[in-house]
Amino acid sequence: MIELTLTDEQKQLQQTARKFADEVMAPVAQEHDEKHQFPHEVIAQAFELGLLNLGIPAEHGGVGFSIVDQTIIGEELAAGCVGMATSMIANDLAFLPITIGGTAEQKEKFVRPFTEELRYASFALTEPNAGSDVAGMTTVITEDGDDYVINGSKMWITNGSHAEQFSLFGKTDPKAGHRGITCVVVPGDAKGISRGRPEKKMGQNASDTIGLTFEDVRVPKANRIGAEGEGFKIAMKTLDASRPITACFAVGVARKAMEHAIAYSQERKAFKQPIANFQAIQFMIAEMAMKVHAARLCTLQAAALVDAKERSSMISSYAKALAADFAMEVTTNAVQVFGGYGYSKEYPVEKLMRDAKLIQIYEGTSQIQRMVIAREIYGGLNLSGGLV
Repeated sequence: MIELTLTDEQKQLQQTARKFADEVMAPVAQEHDEKHQFPHEVIAQAFELGLLNLGIPAEHGGVGFSIVDQTIIGEELAAGCVGMATSMIANDLAFLPITIGGTAEQKEKFVRPFTEELRYASFALTEPNAGSDVAGMTTVITEDGDDYVINGSKMWITNGSHAEQFSLFGKTDPKAGHRGITCVVVPGDAKGISRGRPEKKMGQNASDTIGLTFEDVRVPKANRIGAEGEGFKIAMKTLDASRPITACFAVGVARKAMEHAIAYSQERKAFKQPIANFQAIQFMIAEMAMKVHAARLCTLQAAALVDAKERSSMISSYAKALAADFAMEVTTNAVQVFGGYGYSKEYPVEKLMRDAKLIQIYEGTSQIQRMVIAREIYGGLNLSGGLV
């Protein structure tokens, strides 16, 4: 029999995260969104509660939650405020390349300190002219004795204003395409790093997003993660593992929008009865419920495959694209259920709709996910998803 129930421990994690989202995140979410304010105080409380650095292995100071555990927690945090959740999970994304390709000594040096006190790290892959086209990056990592010298720019860096460490990808061999990409850890206080102003975004305004410029930034070769030229492989493994987390954010946003739509439809009256009595509204709510449930199941399967160290590229892309696209549909329809009030900032669904859009873009656009899926299909992958 296929097991589709949560363990008692996972139910407790879910309850803890939901309580934190409802009592700490949600009450201040609107204010942080309107002021484009970084939620340091909220994140500090999450750190004390053990809701930060979720994926750091226990042997390096973390709690070592599985990807499945992280998706359960992530859905709840995103339901509280996905902008805040994005900032809360950024450390885990930054540490994934190190836990995937780093040595035990590197994990102790670059990961453990972040478990001992609240500190921020960032994942630096995307560039101003190389987002989906990772191989097109132009940041150069040049060898100079026992050091590397970094020159280039990165864009859309979450928590970049506050990061004390960057997991950066650049080319040690610019002529080798994706085979020339290498990953290095860069201290945030290294000379030559310039940080841009926080971007003004449509949604997820509680998350900090900036551009970075690296001008003759020098780091020891000992900061290299994996071998030269292994950066692309490390980045792709990182994204395979992180996509279920991004997908669960979409599930959380969609679920919260659905919950608001259900409650409002039972309160709002038209023609002397609640609009929930009208078939048009019932069908919209039913569609929302189906899509939230389907996205959650696909996300959990992708997470389980990552945990089992099985091939997960296609299922992770299924989950990310499906959940992100469904979140956009569900939040848009939630605004429709609210009618004119849904378009007002006094009601919560317009924020959810704005927040949902970014999930179709970051961590690989919905179109890039389809390219990954098509590549896997034409490569002859078993489309049963491991179920038969």
